[in-house]
Amino acid sequence: MPTQRTVPASESSAGPLTTPSILRRLAAFVYEGVLLFGVLFVSGWLYSTLTQLKDPGQQGTLGLQLFLLLVLAVYFVWFWSRGGQTVAMKAWHIRLMDREGRPVTQARALARFALAWLWFLPALLTAKLAGLHGGALFGLMFVGVLAYAALARLHPDRQFWHDAACGTRLVDWRPAR
Repeated sequence: MPTQRTVPASESSAGPLTTPSILRRLAAFVYEGVLLFGVLFVSGWLYSTLTQLKDPGQQGTLGLQLFLLLVLAVYFVWFWSRGGQTVAMKAWHIRLMDREGRPVTQARALARFALAWLWFLPALLTAKLAGLHGGALFGLMFVGVLAYAALARLHPDRQFWHDAACGTRLVDWRPAR
């Protein structure tokens, strides 16, 4: 059974739990992407070296993709279930909690990770069906992410829909001085 981390008083947020602005959450999202580029680059290099995968068109690409997906899952579930913050979330003073303000369990973090792919799946499926690559794919992903973020404005607490489905929420979290 997953354990929940108790947050020490020195780490507690001052005041009521409020939802960060969508713009601030998107800034953390972009910063997370920059950090993950390095994590995935090193992970991909390690996988390619160990499996001797030299050509991306070679068989074994599916294995690489599944390995990178596993790396992402471990990264997010680890940070979210142990303190509720990734490195980018710490920089932007955002913390993940359950609806009641408690730390998130590993099971809930994993469910959130799986449902968070709603940011990308519509654009990826559209690109696949339309045969889009390169800049067109990037543009479609950009529009898809902005559209998904805008949907948070329809939620009563301005939370993202994968958070609503998982029973989680993003809150402002300033460390105590």
